Amino acid sequence: MSAAVVVRRALAVTCLFFAPALSALGNDWPTFRGADRSGVSKETGLLPIWPLAGPPLAWKSTGAGRGYGSLAIAGDRIFTLGDGPSSETDKDEYIVCFDRQSGKRLWSKKTGKPWTSGQPSWRSSRSTPTVDGDVVYIVTPFGELYCLNTADGKERWKKHLKDDLDGKKGDSWGYSESPLIDGDHLICTPGGPKATMVCLDKRTGSVIWTTVRPGDRGAGHACIMPSEIGGTKVYVQTTASGPLGVRASDGKLLWSHAVDPTPAIIPTPIVRGDLVFVSIGYKRGGTLLKQVPAGDGGVDVKEIYPLDPRMGNKHGGVVLVDEYVYGDTEDSGVPFCAELLTGKLMWKKRGSGRGSAAIAAADGHLYLHFANGTMVLALAEPKGYREVSSFKVPGGGDRPSWSHPAIVDGKLYLREQDQILCYDVRKARSSVAGR
Repeated sequence: MSAAVVVRRALAVTCLFFAPALSALGNDWPTFRGADRSGVSKETGLLPIWPLAGPPLAWKSTGAGRGYGSLAIAGDRIFTLGDGPSSETDKDEYIVCFDRQSGKRLWSKKTGKPWTSGQPSWRSSRSTPTVDGDVVYIVTPFGELYCLNTADGKERWKKHLKDDLDGKKGDSWGYSESPLIDGDHLICTPGGPKATMVCLDKRTGSVIWTTVRPGDRGAGHACIMPSEIGGTKVYVQTTASGPLGVRASDGKLLWSHAVDPTPAIIPTPIVRGDLVFVSIGYKRGGTLLKQVPAGDGGVDVKEIYPLDPRMGNKHGGVVLVDEYVYGDTEDSGVPFCAELLTGKLMWKKRGSGRGSAAIAAADGHLYLHFANGTMVLALAEPKGYREVSSFKVPGGGDRPSWSHPAIVDGKLYLREQDQILCYDVRKARSSVAGR
């Protein structure tokens, strides 16, 4: 029996006994990459092909501002961050709330000055809010963590990841993490050797525990992924020093897997059972790790295969569909497919869009939002890359279209800088005329 078959069978057993620590919240997409942070929607019954001009546009709204954060969709509301929204008279950063059914702007709240560091195409907001019941949490590029009412944006509490929590950023591009809510706790990554990860009381912002990773270079851009190994809940994250695992109960650093310095580590890890797939751009690549119980609530990690540059991704993210990983190669607009368990490259082919492709998946398809504003629907299958539909999103490409798609409740939601667009992608209520 091959090693790949052994690992595949073990993985199947693991998935039977350990449900994800985050479960889908009905028809919501309440944080970056959805309720379970996988980027894979549980929607079915979606259009297998789009009309030539794209799926029907349910509504379009303006006032989101300049920025690269995605959309948090929960209940009857949508939230995002942006600098200088068209609805405001200044260029500062705002969190903006929209009505989910109509796209009408409901309220906005100023969160601080705009992020103007670096090249113009790198500037502006980059974090996606996290919604939890009647509150929404945001992190500004400067490291300000807000807890606000979803009803009106009123502030409940505020912390600074650097000034209050001794955090450190691992690059010069600002914070972009979406906080994780787990029960009564908020977990985030200030970064650095003093406060690599912290757990706060989500109601008050008071510190519950702090994780120290000696020599940590600082926070990256990924979001924390929960896992469960041998009855121990583990928070998996990547910083500028590489991936690590932290015990949820007390913040103990369980394992650390170092990587060489690189300009930035951005994609959120993929966690399935005891496996952790990490993709790092800038010619580093993708690697597969396995978490293993170590006794007394401890967990170790071992490398299944080392970093393979063919699976490196800068910031469009990677998704796991069945047993295969999909993503853009670096930020080149060349999607790839690789077998998770072996790292075998199945295919790599240029897409019809240009520049980095932000990826999501649903109902057997890949949804690729290219930097030039091209939106592509492709089959999620290992035998080859096949685009079935594409269209140019109105307003896309004026600045890089880096915001990730959201697919929920039969709708495809896109953010193109100041615009939010909602497309109906359900089979029953849409026409495929034009094909």
